[in-house]
Amino acid sequence: MAIPVRTRTSPPGILPSQGDTTVNTSREDLYAARFNNVFDHIDHHLDEALSVESLSQVAHFSKFHFHRQFSDYCGISVMRYIQLMRLKRASYRLAFNTLERITEIALDAGFENPESFSRAFKLTFGQTPSEFRKQPKWQPWNERYRFPIKDRKNNMEVKILNFEESPIAVLEHRGAPDLVNESVKIFIDWRKSSGLSPVKTSDTFGIVHDNPDATAPEDFRFDICGSVTAAVPANPQGVINKVIPAGRCAVVRHAGSHQRLGEAAYYLYRDWLPGSGEELRDFPLFFHYLNLITDTPEHELLTDVCLPLK
Repeated sequence: MAIPVRTRTSPPGILPSQGDTTVNTSREDLYAARFNNVFDHIDHHLDEALSVESLSQVAHFSKFHFHRQFSDYCGISVMRYIQLMRLKRASYRLAFNTLERITEIALDAGFENPESFSRAFKLTFGQTPSEFRKQPKWQPWNERYRFPIKDRKNNMEVKILNFEESPIAVLEHRGAPDLVNESVKIFIDWRKSSGLSPVKTSDTFGIVHDNPDATAPEDFRFDICGSVTAAVPANPQGVINKVIPAGRCAVVRHAGSHQRLGEAAYYLYRDWLPGSGEELRDFPLFFHYLNLITDTPEHELLTDVCLPLK
């Protein structure tokens, strides 16, 4: 679970043609679509050997120029990007699946031994895998995953659904978006110790009170929630009772990384709402996590982004 924060820039290397913005936009979209295919291919094949030549074929670019094109588009080399994606998956397992052995995580990340994994991990995040497992430093971790990549999605399918009232247990995160995962860990601990909102039989939500791109980090508010069937008693973690009210919602289903959820939220507010004829209800946008990063590969994550309507 993460709050998406991403630098938004257009793909470099495409010069605008004077008086022909339609053609230019089409070329930009085509260029972006080719790279999106590459990103998706990497996500789905992280456990396999990935070469510059094979990825250039996925993008339908010349193998002689692909490495430079990827670096210009993404800001880092293709092999470094692949390593970062593997380390990202390993990071989640270290932080949230604490019973998994570091050796197993290292081998699954494509390293020959735990020592080389530890060196690469510390060079990238400033912590050894063991240190990260004990107390992850999420802010420098998040910095490693901000790339100057154009938003992938343009047109999204929006459905109007009736959401039923849901009593929820809530841990209120207050502070920098980059530190949400620290609060997630606390909420997971509460879930395990209390047994009141078991992952397998309960829904998981995130309520977004503020836009992370327009709010001072110290003022950012985000609720981490799990559905419950009974009142939550006082507890050391500070989990409290709230309710997601019943009502109509505009819903976009997002597939993939939680760090890109902001794209669906922006689409609903910026593109869909103005022409929809709908009015917003007095409740924040919220995420309904249909599966979780603790037991799901990142590219298989599914999240409903819900915008409450009158």
